[in-house]
Amino acid sequence: MSRLWRLAGLVAASALLSSCGLFGDKEEELEPKELVKIENTLKVKRLWRSKIGGESEFLLVGLRPVSDGNSVFAASYDGNVVAFDPENGEKRWKTDLDIELSAGPAANEGAIVVASKDGFVIVLDARSGEERWRSNIGGESLARPLIRDDLVIVQSIDNRLQALSLFDGRQRWEIEQTMPVLTMRGASSPLAVGSNIVAGFDNGRLLAVDADSGDIVWDSMLSLPTGRSDLDRLADIDGTIAVVGQDIYAAGYQGRVASVAAESGQILWSREISTHVGVAADWNSAYTTRDDGEVIALTRTNGTELWRNDDLIRRDPTLPVPFHTTVVVGDFEGYLHFLSSIDGAPVARIRFGKQAISGDPLVAANRLFVQSDDGSIAAYEVVQDRPTRRAPDVAETSADES
Repeated sequence: MSRLWRLAGLVAASALLSSCGLFGDKEEELEPKELVKIENTLKVKRLWRSKIGGESEFLLVGLRPVSDGNSVFAASYDGNVVAFDPENGEKRWKTDLDIELSAGPAANEGAIVVASKDGFVIVLDARSGEERWRSNIGGESLARPLIRDDLVIVQSIDNRLQALSLFDGRQRWEIEQTMPVLTMRGASSPLAVGSNIVAGFDNGRLLAVDADSGDIVWDSMLSLPTGRSDLDRLADIDGTIAVVGQDIYAAGYQGRVASVAAESGQILWSREISTHVGVAADWNSAYTTRDDGEVIALTRTNGTELWRNDDLIRRDPTLPVPFHTTVVVGDFEGYLHFLSSIDGAPVARIRFGKQAISGDPLVAANRLFVQSDDGSIAAYEVVQDRPTRRAPDVAETSADES
């Protein structure tokens, strides 16, 4: 069901989608692939679990935990923002903003930023949770805001990227891209790469923008809209954008996964893979989940395919996030799947709860933090088996010494 919710037209979309057969289709929808029993060869332990606030199931908001190195912060759809001790899950503070939240939080050493459904950006003090200011950006945001130096960078679903002053919320600059007739519901989160802000848009373009001036440094067409109908021409860059060194990794729906040079926007390699979750990367590989649920790993340097795992077909899996020697994927039934980063084989599966996990898991300080759509958060760690050492036999020791 959540896959249908991702399709949200901005102009007469309901009629358009109806004509395309997405609503009222008499054919049975294919069922999610059933899970088969596996042997957990990786030991994963839950450290703590806590409640943030109300549920956001089927709303597809951009709410997921974040860490500043000292605390883990999370926000709920019904307006709660909470700071947790990452060691034991103790709540350091909780603030009820009395507003429906749609994206965030973002964090630095002193500030927390969230975005609301009705177009407000709100900044809190990271130590106390006290609200500093809120500013209306004129549109809903589903992308995690970005804090860079004295700027808050926010991207709204109407294809606008804005920079606000971290101190008072005043707009510093804004850029706007053309808006397709039909788009997916979602947005990629901008990220800082050197002195630039890199952001993807619903028209399939990936831009680098000078953080200080708002000038466009380079513009790369990552996902070219093709086809006769507006549905065929969907080319949104909605998922996570990753950066490793001077290489950027991004993907477009019905388009391609690509590696892009950070300094020029030149496409270094690309592969025809359609995804709405984006790309994650470590030093060796890039990972994505195809729009049908197949998890794919590619060599980071040239895009050569390493492996595929089709165990999660039609289970709405999240982005595969690197964690220890695995990648972790959440699904619509609340399961966490741990796949070997070497060959994609399942090495562990645990159930967070009965509600869906639609947001990407967070890895911080060798721990995994997961937020489910029912407004809960939990922390996990991999348990390392320590080899047991046999105490030396006294008789053997005496014989050796003699």
